[in-house]
Amino acid sequence: MKLKVVWRKVSDYIRYDLKEIAFPSSLPDPPHFKKRRKLTWKERYLVLKEASRLYCASWVRDIGPDLRPNDYKKEWDEDKSDGVDVINKQKEPSTLEDLAIAARGGMEALRPALQRVYMTRASAYRDGLKSFIQGYQEGIKEVMEKKEEYDSQQKEDIEKKEDTQKKTS
Repeated sequence: MKLKVVWRKVSDYIRYDLKEIAFPSSLPDPPHFKKRRKLTWKERYLVLKEASRLYCASWVRDIGPDLRPNDYKKEWDEDKSDGVDVINKQKEPSTLEDLAIAARGGMEALRPALQRVYMTRASAYRDGLKSFIQGYQEGIKEVMEKKEEYDSQQKEDIEKKEDTQKKTS
């Protein structure tokens, strides 16, 4: 090959292919895709402010009504309609809290807590499997009844056709 051809191929590789390898271009948007307008500087500031507030609040264990008032307002209204006051309601410790307390107590305290978790899980799976099997058997029973009705209906139709053919001949 001539030096000129080699130089052209190397320069084309660097100009087009290497650039695409180092900085790949993204795929074009699909035709139905609607582009969103760009945010103004004020809107960007408000988004950043809200995101940072929620990020800081996420470090707190319980995000209370003062941080997300809209979410808690709905729950508060629902609870008030039931006639139960949220503040007086005492809640049981969650499974995670039980495990945390048991983990502090050492392996002797952790073993019964883990057994409770696994037994709860196993009973949930067992109940789910039982209800699935029961529903499956009911479904098979319905299909078999429909099939028997269909078969008996076909036999009656065949007998009627045979009777009508005997009468006409």
